[in-house]
Amino acid sequence: MWISFGSMGFMFLAIITIYLSRYKLSNKVLKFITGLVAYVMMILAGLIMLFVVFSGPTV
Repeated sequence: MWISFGSMGFMFLAIITIYLSRYKLSNKVLKFITGLVAYVMMILAGLIMLFVVFSGPTV
């Protein structure tokens, strides 16, 4: 259960960094870095969710 909370945290941080990179930052390099970090966090969150769903119930 706790690992799914971490995944939701990654998704929340990814949303914030995508918003920053698209609308608030004007430096191209910084936009690219924050966008890359956001998409990596979103992919990692998706993989963690797949792990949680396919691991099934533990008891």
